[in-house]
Formats: sequence, C-alpha cells, structure tokens
Amino acid sequence: MTRSLESIRGDFPALERRENGHEVAYFDGPGGTQVPRFVADAMTDYLFHHNANTHWAYPTSAETDAMLEASRAAFADLFNATPADVSFGNNMTTLAFHLSRGLARNWKEGDEIVVTELDHHANVAPWHAIARDRGLVVRTVPLDVRTFRHEADAFASAIGKRTRLVAIGAASNALGTITDVRSVCAMAADAGALSFVDGVHYTPHALLDVQSIGCDFLACSSYKFYGPHAGVLYGRREIVDRLDIPKLEPAPEAAPERLETGTQNHEGIVGAGAAVDYLASIGGEGGSRREKLARAFASLHERGDELLTRLWEGLIAIDGVTIYGPPPGTPRTPTVSFTLRGHSTESVARHLVGLGVYASNGDFYAKTVADRLGRGEDGFVRAGAACYTSADEIDRLIAGVRDLAD
Repeated sequence: MTRSLESIRGDFPALERRENGHEVAYFDGPGGTQVPRFVADAMTDYLFHHNANTHWAYPTSAETDAMLEASRAAFADLFNATPADVSFGNNMTTLAFHLSRGLARNWKEGDEIVVTELDHHANVAPWHAIARDRGLVVRTVPLDVRTFRHEADAFASAIGKRTRLVAIGAASNALGTITDVRSVCAMAADAGALSFVDGVHYTPHALLDVQSIGCDFLACSSYKFYGPHAGVLYGRREIVDRLDIPKLEPAPEAAPERLETGTQNHEGIVGAGAAVDYLASIGGEGGSRREKLARAFASLHERGDELLTRLWEGLIAIDGVTIYGPPPGTPRTPTVSFTLRGHSTESVARHLVGLGVYASNGDFYAKTVADRLGRGEDGFVRAGAACYTSADEIDRLIAGVRDLAD
C-alpha cells in the first residue's frame, strides 16, 4: 500500500512555513522541489560522521567509498541500469558540456547533431558550443505551436547518415509535454548515431527505464525530485570507457569515475541517493527498491493527473487566462504554464505570494519555446504539482488568479 498524501506532507519541514498568515503552497517544483527530513538527515550524517576523500585506507574514506557506491546502486535501480553506468556531477548542464567535449573529439567537420526547439537550453547550448568549436552542423527539430509537440516526422527528416548524436528532452520543463523518446532513440540507433536524453523534468513524474528507452546517455538533477543540488548521468559503460574525455592523468580510467572530474560533492551524492530511497518509500513496504519505485510512481502519476485536471479546468474558466501546453489526458506532466491578459507574469507571481502561493515565472531556460509562442519578453507563470501538493493548494492558486483577473 502506497503512502498517503498526509503522511508524505509530514516529511517536509518547508511546509511549516507561513506567508501572510497562509501555509505556503510550493508550486515551484519544476525549478526545484522541497527536501524531506530523510534526505537532509542522510547528508548531515555523512558530513558529521563519515566525511573524507575517497580511495584511502582509513575508515572514513572507506565509508565514503561505500556510501557513494550505495548512491550509484540507488540510481541504477531508478534508471534500470547498473552502478557502473552511473556518474555524478554538479548538474545536468555541466554534465552535458563535459560529455560534449569528450564525444566531439571523435567527430569530423561536417558531422551533424540533432537538437529540438522544445528543449531546455541545457540540452541545446552544449551541442551548439561544441559544433562551433569542431565545425559540426546542428539540425533543429521544430516545435508545432498548435500541439506543443515536435512537428510530425521532423526527426525522420533531421536524422541522416552524418548524424552523430540526437539530443532530446523526455519532458518539457516549460510546457509539460512528454515526448516519445524511445522512438527517437531507435531512429538514432538505426542511423548509427548516439542519443542523449534530458530527463530532468521527466524523472520526478515517471519511472525511468533506460533499457526500454534505448538511449546511450540520460541526465537528471536530484534537486528536481526531493534531493540536493546534484547532477546524475546514465552513460552506457562500453561507450564511456572509450570516450576521449578531458581528465587528469592520474584520475580513474574506467567508467563511471572517469566522467567525474575532480573531487565530487560527496554529501550531495549521498543526498541524491537518499532522494531515490525517499521516492521508493512512497511505494510502501515489500519488494525490491525498483518494485517500490514502480508503485510510488504509479501512485504519483494518478494523483498528478487529478491535480493537473483540477488546475487546468480551474484556470481555463478564468477570463483572460491562456494556458500553453498539451491538455490533460495526453502524455504530459502535472506542470502548467499560463498567462493572464493585462498582467505581467511577474505581477501574477507576486500577487500569488500574498496568498502563500509560490509559483515561478519567466522562460525557465526554455527560451526557444517562449520565443516560438510569442512569450520571449515576459515568459509564463508556471505551476507544477509535486508529491506534497494538495487539492486545496490547487484551489488556492486558482482563486488567486481569479481575484487578480476580476
């Protein structure tokens, strides 16, 4: 039996905060979720009792090694991979820039990279940067502004014999759109190209399976799913082992540590692993960690769909509100971006603060999405449901927007 919303909410000290007499409702999860005590306690325990550098003979160093490997094992279960496929870094953006340099050393002038207009720029800018340095060609798959998805058959047109990598997001952090990355990765593989999936916005909402997706690389950031600010990369070991990655000569040669440049954020890695275990705890008792994660995500998906529909229907009924993104009932996350006619997105966000509602505004580094939808200057107001979001909080957000519209 999965855990109740009430039980989950009791794990988050941030929910005790008050704003103008109201309990704070956090809708900023797509930019970074709140952290449960379980995760913070794991990090504190590491720093107070096990803090050391790695691979030395004394006990705290050995304990650090074991704790880092335990976090790799946790992410292996989350990804449906092996611990040797899991590397850590500062965040998805840094990992993508680092990986791009290693990959491109084996590419030739005129080789091609495919990116999309729907993606966060962390999965666009690194590939454009390396293309400029190496004389590569970047092909961009356009966004269909009517469906808020990639244009039909656009990947088939963009991927060709010179394609070396396809970079694609599993879910849009601005619009909530979930993309069929499995079919795109299969197209890349058929063309002899590699695939890199941005899983940052997808990971909090659906259980990953890199074997089913068929990707070569997938990156996520634990601060989007109840962990600290740390990045995690799945990379197929046989590819990572032969990458000409920029590294220090004495550093480990084998995957996964050969991607981990310098001393890592050990407490962050421990906390990231604890975040996976926290997600698994939502799935209740019994079974393997992967089985508990599957139950947890099934429960969160069902609750997220209910909250999404409630938020969508409440906002769309308000005169002057425009919602951007695919509707409920289609593949998407419980993240809604909207605008209110006659009001800047910042003024909407500031008004909601008075009701104890914290929502983000801007382009969220999905700049091309904002530009294509004519929102490049002001962006959107974004509200995302997390594991601790309640129906009452959804209603309070809707009431706040309605009050401003009136």
